[in-house]
Amino acid sequence: MNKRLLSMLSVLLVSTSVLAACSGSSGNESGAKSEGGESGGGKTTKLEFWTFQQLHANYYTEMAKRWNQANPDKQIELVANVSPFDDVHNKLLVSLQSGSGAPDLADIELGKFPNFMKGEPQLEPLNDIIEPELNNLVKSRFDIYAKGGKYYGVDYHVGASVIYYNKELLDKAGVNPDNIKTWDDYAKAGKQVLEKTGVPMTTLETTEQWSMWLQTAQQPAKGDLLNEKLEPNLDSPEVVKVMKWQQELMKSGVAVSAPGGFHHAEEYFGFMNSGGAASIWMPLWYMGRFTDSMPDLKGKMIVRPMPAWSAGEPRSAGMGGTATVVTKQSKNVELAKQFLAFSKISKEGSTATWTELGFDPIRSDVWTSPAMKEKNKFTDYFGDNIFDVLTQVKDEIEGINIGEKTPQVIDAIKTQVNARILVDQEDVNKVLTEVNNSLK
Repeated sequence: MNKRLLSMLSVLLVSTSVLAACSGSSGNESGAKSEGGESGGGKTTKLEFWTFQQLHANYYTEMAKRWNQANPDKQIELVANVSPFDDVHNKLLVSLQSGSGAPDLADIELGKFPNFMKGEPQLEPLNDIIEPELNNLVKSRFDIYAKGGKYYGVDYHVGASVIYYNKELLDKAGVNPDNIKTWDDYAKAGKQVLEKTGVPMTTLETTEQWSMWLQTAQQPAKGDLLNEKLEPNLDSPEVVKVMKWQQELMKSGVAVSAPGGFHHAEEYFGFMNSGGAASIWMPLWYMGRFTDSMPDLKGKMIVRPMPAWSAGEPRSAGMGGTATVVTKQSKNVELAKQFLAFSKISKEGSTATWTELGFDPIRSDVWTSPAMKEKNKFTDYFGDNIFDVLTQVKDEIEGINIGEKTPQVIDAIKTQVNARILVDQEDVNKVLTEVNNSLK
């Protein structure tokens, strides 16, 4: 079962790599208005929405059209404004603190969310639209936007972590990916792939945190980068286990450093596109990196659950995210909440996050919907069983702990931990103890 996720209580300035992982920012401020459907004589209400991602603005504009078609007596004119990442968050925070100027709805990235939870949140609690559907929702994706038993945001996706295998390479090595159940199985299969093909099984990031964070977070114990008290947790047994395992993988040649240092580098895309490694574990939102930056792997890559550390333990973790909120300054709170529920929480809305955005929906009950197997660029690339995989792990998607120390911990991983352990092959316990003590 999922860990109990902790309330995010303090200011967090997130590193650029974290925000870039699950969403890009628009460089220019822009606005878009939805086109109304048939009015049916109903009143039209203007709702203003702020975001840093043009794709999100496009999504809500589309959902406003659908809302208007379904609700002729409650027409919405959605005004979506897109600005650069920092500008949106800073402007929103100042507006909420000053008590004026905030929109009806806004996007807040996961790493920035603690800024808005300090003191009395100036956001509307969303329990009334979330709790009636909670049995159908991936709860961990709501807990990260909660405080004091109240939910304040609705994410676009689950961000479930999976493993991507190059089946062509595994077939050449005589390895069946469906027989890889644990990380020990994975390491053994990796040695076979290396021996038979000369290709490493995977790449590990040396300047980013995703390779180690996913393996850490998927553990059922309190093994996240921060502990339950939101203190640095790098010297925990869970982190030690991950880093020792990764260090051995590097020593054996089964893993190599990701070209460019991380899995979003152009050097890495070129390396992987040419069959440089047989697999990689990343969140489901990474599918778009394959389709957009590694076109030659189309039809070769398959999606599977991450191996577990031990049989029966979780095979996934939820990573990254952006939540839509309703501000207390909205003059149409109930309508804004109803529209938010329609756009993301309803079956139609949750399905649309896949068909319109390519995200894994926050409603697990739509993962088996026929709409999930309709042809698109992702099914053409990876096959039509993507949501069959997610259905297997829907109760195993572990959560993460976010607090004011998260940026410092991530920076330490990027600049010290990975380099000293994976590249320089220093003693794992020594490195993690030193780094964690310096963070405290």
